[in-house]
Amino acid sequence: MFDKFAFIDEEMTRLREASLLNNPRVMGSPADGWMVVDGKRVLNFCANNYLGLANHPRLKEAAHAAIERWGAGPAAVRTLAGTQALHCELEARLARFKGVESALFLGSGFVANQAVIPPLVGKEDVIFSDRLNHASIIDGARLSGAKIIVYEHNDAADCEARIREHLPNYRRGLLVTDGVFSMDGDIAPLDKLTEVAARHGVMTMVDDAHGEGVLGRNGRGIVDHFGLHGVFDIEIGTFSKAFGVIGGAIAGKKRVIDYIRQKARPMLFSSATTPADTAACLAAIDLLEESGERVTRLWENTRLFSAAMRKMGFDVGASSTPIVPVMLGDAALAKRFSQALFDEGVFAVAIGFPTVPQGKARIRVMNTAAHSPEDLETGLAAFERVGRALGVIA
Repeated sequence: MFDKFAFIDEEMTRLREASLLNNPRVMGSPADGWMVVDGKRVLNFCANNYLGLANHPRLKEAAHAAIERWGAGPAAVRTLAGTQALHCELEARLARFKGVESALFLGSGFVANQAVIPPLVGKEDVIFSDRLNHASIIDGARLSGAKIIVYEHNDAADCEARIREHLPNYRRGLLVTDGVFSMDGDIAPLDKLTEVAARHGVMTMVDDAHGEGVLGRNGRGIVDHFGLHGVFDIEIGTFSKAFGVIGGAIAGKKRVIDYIRQKARPMLFSSATTPADTAACLAAIDLLEESGERVTRLWENTRLFSAAMRKMGFDVGASSTPIVPVMLGDAALAKRFSQALFDEGVFAVAIGFPTVPQGKARIRVMNTAAHSPEDLETGLAAFERVGRALGVIA
C-alpha cells in the first residue's frame, strides 16, 4: 500500500542525521536567572527575558487583578467586541513611552509584521529587506505579494544601490530591517538607512523586538537610540522579550496606524489579547518609566560576559548587544556543546539551520538583568571547561 506520509519519515530521518532535529527541553519553573529545566536547576542563558521582568511580582499582581476585573479573556476580535479599555490604555501608554503619535496592540510580534506589511505594499510595489531579517518579516513580505529585493546585511550603500535600480519599476517602496538582529546581536545602521529612504521617498519600518528594553533611554528602543523620533515611519515591537509578557505592537504616525487598524488581518480576524497579558504589559512599562536601573545592569552584565568570552578565545562574532553568539560552525558540535553545558548546570541551547545559515551553528547566550556577577562567573567557568574539553578553545 502506498504510504502518503512517507516523506515525513524521510525528512525526520534527514533532520536527525544532520543534528537539526528540535527536541525542546521542558521548563519546570518561571522564566528567571535560574530555572528548573527537565527537572534540573540550571543557570538560564536561553530566555529573551532581558530585564528579568517575566517573573516580577508587580507584573504578576497586575495580571491577577486584571483577571478579577476583566475575566480570563475578551472572547472576541478587536473590531467586534474584543477591544477592552485595557487595550486602549496600553496603546496610549506605549505611544507616549515610545515618543510616537499612535500605537496598535496585537497578539504577538510575529503577527505584527504580518499585520503591517500587506496593507502598505502589494503586487505593484517593492520591499527592500536586509538579508538577515527575521522570519516574521520575510513571511509578512511574502504575504503582501510585493517584489522582495534583498540588500546585503547592514549595508546602507548596497540598499541605496538596490533602491536606485528597482524603485522606478514600482508604484511605491518599503525599506524594512530588524533593529537588533536576533542571531548575531548586531545593530542596524538605522540612521544611515533612514537617510537613504528619505532621499528616495521610501517608507521605513523596523522590527525592534530585541531593541525594546535594551536600547535607548530606559529601553525605549532603536529609534530613540538614534534620535529619529518623528522621522522614522513604523516601529514593530514585542512584549514577549524585555517586557517579559506577550503581545506585539505597531507604533508610529497616527495616519499610518489608523489605516492599519482598518486593514490588518490579525486585527480583523484574530481574538484580542487577554486582560492578564495586557495588564502585565502596562506594569512593565510602569517599571521602565520609573527607572533605568535594570537596563543599566543588563549592559553591565553584557560587557562583563562578552569581554571574558573573547579573552578566553571564543568567537562571539560582531555582537554589540546582550545577544552573544558563541560561533561553532558545525551543528553536531553545537549540540554536544549545549549538552555538556547542561551537564555543568548551564542552559544554553544550540542553534542551527534553518534558524541560521548552514555552517553557522552556534550557542546563543542571552544576557539579562536577572543575573548577578556571581551567576556570570558560574556560567563563564562552565563555558571555559566545556570549550577546552571539546577543543573549541586552547
